[in-house]
Amino acid sequence: MKKILMINLILVVCFGALPTAASTDPYPLEYFALRDVVDNVEVSPDGKYVAMLKILSKKGNPVLYVHDASDLDKKPLVVDSEIMEITSYGFVSDSDIVVVFREKVRDKIDGQNEGVYETKIALLNVVSKQFDEFNVGYPSVENVLPNEKNRIIISTIPGTEDKLNLAEAFRPRAYYKLNLKTGAKELLLQGKVSMGQIEFDSDGDPWLARGFARASQDYLWYYREKGTKKWEEIFRLNEDRFENFTVFGKDEAVPGNLIVGFQNGTDTTGLWSFNTRTKKFEEQIYQRGDVDIFGVRFSSHNWSKPDSITGVTYFTDTLHTEWFDEVEGATYAQLQELVPNASYVSISSRSRDGNTMTIYNSGPRDPGTYYLYRNGEFTTIGSKQPLIASEDLADVKFISYRARDGRKIPAYLTVPNGKPPFPLIVLPHGGPFIHETVIYDEWAQMLANNGYMVLQPQYRGSKGFGLEHYLSAWKEGSEAGYKMQDDKDDGALYLVEKGYADPDRMAMFGWSYGGYAALVAASRESQIYQCVIAGAAVTDMVKQVNTIANESWFRGATEIEQIEYRNGALNPIENVDKVNVPVLLVHGSVDQRVQPVQARIYYRELKKLGKSFKFVELDGADHFSDTLFFDHQIELYESIIDFLANDCGPNGLADNLSAANAE
Repeated sequence: MKKILMINLILVVCFGALPTAASTDPYPLEYFALRDVVDNVEVSPDGKYVAMLKILSKKGNPVLYVHDASDLDKKPLVVDSEIMEITSYGFVSDSDIVVVFREKVRDKIDGQNEGVYETKIALLNVVSKQFDEFNVGYPSVENVLPNEKNRIIISTIPGTEDKLNLAEAFRPRAYYKLNLKTGAKELLLQGKVSMGQIEFDSDGDPWLARGFARASQDYLWYYREKGTKKWEEIFRLNEDRFENFTVFGKDEAVPGNLIVGFQNGTDTTGLWSFNTRTKKFEEQIYQRGDVDIFGVRFSSHNWSKPDSITGVTYFTDTLHTEWFDEVEGATYAQLQELVPNASYVSISSRSRDGNTMTIYNSGPRDPGTYYLYRNGEFTTIGSKQPLIASEDLADVKFISYRARDGRKIPAYLTVPNGKPPFPLIVLPHGGPFIHETVIYDEWAQMLANNGYMVLQPQYRGSKGFGLEHYLSAWKEGSEAGYKMQDDKDDGALYLVEKGYADPDRMAMFGWSYGGYAALVAASRESQIYQCVIAGAAVTDMVKQVNTIANESWFRGATEIEQIEYRNGALNPIENVDKVNVPVLLVHGSVDQRVQPVQARIYYRELKKLGKSFKFVELDGADHFSDTLFFDHQIELYESIIDFLANDCGPNGLADNLSAANAE
């Protein structure tokens, strides 16, 4: 059957209208401000239905469409809600879909990490068209139990039915088996702090648990042999070690062993077979010397082999896979050939018999496109951003340069159409201690479409490039605002040296930690930028750390925030008097992670000192991208492009852009 599938994949290829020729003029900003027009396309286990979320207007919310997979032109089942917004869904049986909703229930945040939305889940039967709502706190589907009909496992956080707090995500969860027909819940396990996150296999048996020991500040992992009820601690890692230990699944080749990611005495994270009885790393399955592994690929046969690991991934210029399963690898190789502008290709869902699947692609020249394979036909479902043609998007190059102390800094460079030297935007990622993966970056592509080259530096402290690169941010003199900041500036200077960037037309734009970095850049004495744009920035880290310490319910929930703004880093509010370039300050009015007061206190200081600045408050926007609606996005993008063109330095960065693009 698998070999037949590989042959049939190439029989018929049906595509929609081809993209038009590349445009020399930038797109209207509303094209980029649109929320995903099509998203989350999924086929039912029996292959009869194809569901997807669609947004039908600029200011509309997602609507769930359930199509007959054999005839996509047939009138679909349409599910909408006037009160609540559909955020996601998933098939849990041939005819049952779990739908996740959120509702804005207050106009102001209640405190740190306490947002304005509440979440609900409901069960939709596509045959009876009936909805059943479940009143549970912070709900999550843990396992669809492919081997058990009409039952799934869900988890909740007891006591959060009426209020959602991001910090609650770290509380112990209660796990239930939910009867899809009756709605009855059977309690399976109640987590605790030291064993708060529990995973179940496809038979519904718990096998892995994680937790946190407050006394020792250790992260803990437990394993439970199938057929037993005894948990064994298999690994613990003190939070001060900063290493990554990740359990991906069971080692099918060695019963009782797990497939894990860990450094295990090396610099980069590799893939290992871990013996749960001896608690030893037995075999190194895969490792690279340049980058950490990113994760693993599971079988696309997610209903018949849901726990099977088929490959390991790593990220450089894009996401790469080393396949363990030859058939899976060959199938993906053919999909790479079929999909236009193939970059990150994934089988997002597949029927039980393997003959129907949905495929998703995203990359620098593809904002995200969904395809359906069925009965030998390969058909385009739709694009997340159908108004944007691939020819008008920009290539992304994976580069590296040397910081002033000799450290090698990886980076992503989005290169606009036209000829260099380009005006440059340095766009540092948030976090700061994250693994940034640049597949399709809307902000970078929007800026490139308007003629700007965009540099996304993976400065020291970034994850994904080995433990030493990550920990180097903790060395004296390397903290946020110092060598971490030099890494960003040195990338810009490298591009100037190479002739790619215009030294008189450079700016920094960032969000969250990136916004903090932009404010640091604004007050540097050796100034290389003409202006900065700071979004959702921490401006007073002392106030931020105190807020977190007072309102978070245990330290394990706030480790990153505590480190990010520790006393060794430069504090923007104490350096406002040194600001020497125009500043655009942007903040959401209901930002629960970095509260709006952070922007307001900085704004008052800028105004008092007579600095050149603009302040934009996005009404109703939170810290996170999924709370930036069309009105927020268009206001953000118009503010950025206008500020860069008219207020950034003596002449604005957009000077002569039209002529450069015309060449």
